[in-house]
Formats: sequence, C-alpha cells, structure tokens
Amino acid sequence: MEVVNKYITIKTNIEGAAEESDFEMKTESVSLSLQPGSNDVVVKTLYVSIDPYQINRMKSFSSSQKAISFAAGISPGEPVDAYGVGRVVASGHPEFGKGDLVGGLLSWGEYSIVKGAHMLNKLNPMGFPLSYHVGILSFSGLTAYCGFFEVCKPKKGEKVFVSAAAGSVGNLVGQYAKLFGCYVVGCAGTKQKVKLLKEKLGFDEAFNYKEEPDLKSTLKRYFPDGIDIYFDNVGAEMQEAAVANMNTFGRVAVCGLMSEYIDSNKRAAPNMVDVVYKRITIRGFLAADFMDVYADFISSTADHLRNGRIRALEDISLGLDSIPGAFVGLFRGDNIGKKIVKITDE
Repeated sequence: MEVVNKYITIKTNIEGAAEESDFEMKTESVSLSLQPGSNDVVVKTLYVSIDPYQINRMKSFSSSQKAISFAAGISPGEPVDAYGVGRVVASGHPEFGKGDLVGGLLSWGEYSIVKGAHMLNKLNPMGFPLSYHVGILSFSGLTAYCGFFEVCKPKKGEKVFVSAAAGSVGNLVGQYAKLFGCYVVGCAGTKQKVKLLKEKLGFDEAFNYKEEPDLKSTLKRYFPDGIDIYFDNVGAEMQEAAVANMNTFGRVAVCGLMSEYIDSNKRAAPNMVDVVYKRITIRGFLAADFMDVYADFISSTADHLRNGRIRALEDISLGLDSIPGAFVGLFRGDNIGKKIVKITDE
C-alpha cells in the first residue's frame, strides 16, 4: 500500500531573510509495505517544531552545518527535518509497532521515513497535550533548563536578564529563574509581550527593546546594581549592552543569535576589557551537550506544570501549508512562545 506524502522544502538556498516564496510543497509516494529485513519506521506526523536555527541549515554555507549532525545543511528539494511527534503507521524495527506514539527527527511533511529508527523514541504523553512534547517537554524546554542551571549556575537572589523573553526558550528561562529565587528582567518586541511577561509569567520587569534607543542605558536603569546572568537569544548590540552592565564574575549563556542569523552586518562586539577585568564567562552551548540532565529536566518541569508553577506558552498554526509562514514569522517576532505546527489530527 502507498500513500501520497506532501512535504515542504526550499526552492534554493536562502542567504538572508527568508520569505514564504522561498518554500514549496512537493509530493512523493510513500510505501507502507516495508521490504523484508528493513528496520525503517514510517511515521505519520502530528506536530512539528519550528525553530530559528533552521535558517542556518538553509544557507549555502554556515559554520554551524559541520558542528553537529542535526545542524547539517539542507539541499533544495529535500524535505526539511525537524523535531516532531507522530504515530507509527508501518515498522520494520523490532522496538516499534504500528500505532506507537513517537517523538524524534521527523520532516516538515505528512509522513516521515525514519531510517533505522534513528533518534526515534516512544513517547509517553504523561497526561500532557502532545504539543508539549514538541516544546516545553522537549528540546526548547531542555535548552532553557540546562542553559540556566548548568551553564549559568545561578545563585539565589542573583539578577538575570533574558533577551527574546517571550520566545520558546526565553519565557522558560525567566520562569525557571523566578522559581529559583532570582530577580528577572526580560525584553521583547511588542507591548503585548511585555505585558504578558510581567502579568502572566511573573517576570519582575520587562521592556520593549524597540522603544529603547540606548540599550546600555536601558539595562543600567533596570539593573542599577548590575547583571549577574545574561541569557542571550539574540546576539549583536543586545549582547554588547548586557556585557557592559555585567557584574564581576558574570555569566553569559549564548543560546541563539536571532538578530545575526539573517543580517550578516550584525555581529556582537562586546567590550573585551570588561570581559577580562570583570572575569565574565561567555559560553555557547547546545541542549545536546546536556542529555545527562534530561531525566531531571523532565521530572522537575512536569511537576511544575502539574502544580501550576510554570505555564506552557505555545503558538500553534494549523496545517502543512502554514509552515512557510510560521517559519518566516519567527524572524518578524510574530510568535508568542514556542512556535509549533499541527499537521493533522490523530
């Protein structure tokens, strides 16, 4: 038996800001009858993650493409793979059977053939919506958790600044930090997001960076006694301003460089004299570096969710054809929280 699979791909490599016209929908036939001896798994996609880092995979070259397998370049015409949740519809692998709910690297498509069940795992929803397992209980959540606790190594009462604080990772960093006992300020790009950070997510303060012409002065205003931890999601001038306001032995966790991904003229240039004399630690990291804390992350985050101490912030679009718009919208700041596309119902 065969099914027609629709999937999203890029028409050509994308060197600057992506536009919806850079993408196209293609079709292919997918067999649900696997060859004898095959250990592949065919998955019907239910939800997929939409993430800014994918833009670096779509470029003709980015140094990130050779750093780790999930950041490898995408060739025009190929399905875009991303973390997702789905249901097994055919399996030649002994650990997976038809009907199993799974999470792993799937495609921006209706079906995915996962060769050798690579990076595929059975999924226990634990009573939570399936979308949570693409965001807050998946790599976005793990990134926030390990970035804050393992990279920043906070102490109670420290002062924390989070950029892109209404995004998929930033909103969780702020919530973790508040639960831990820190003073937290976030920045975002709209008044609506600023209000949400303070009134819904419990940030001590928040500001709209688009209304602040002098970021160094702005941060001095919100942190008169300096910043201990900066969780960086944007890079460029925001990183420079944060470093200028850091305290001695401050820590900067570089999670993403949203403003630099699509503008080659934007590059962070923090004052290295400050870095040296204040003994500031600036560290880039990937969630994959911290799989050893995954069990602790799931246990504590699930407990926080069940007891209402953390809120899941999701922005879900519907249908495969909404993926290009969802992706492009990330770089306009359209999303509030984790951007996810629901491909189909069960």
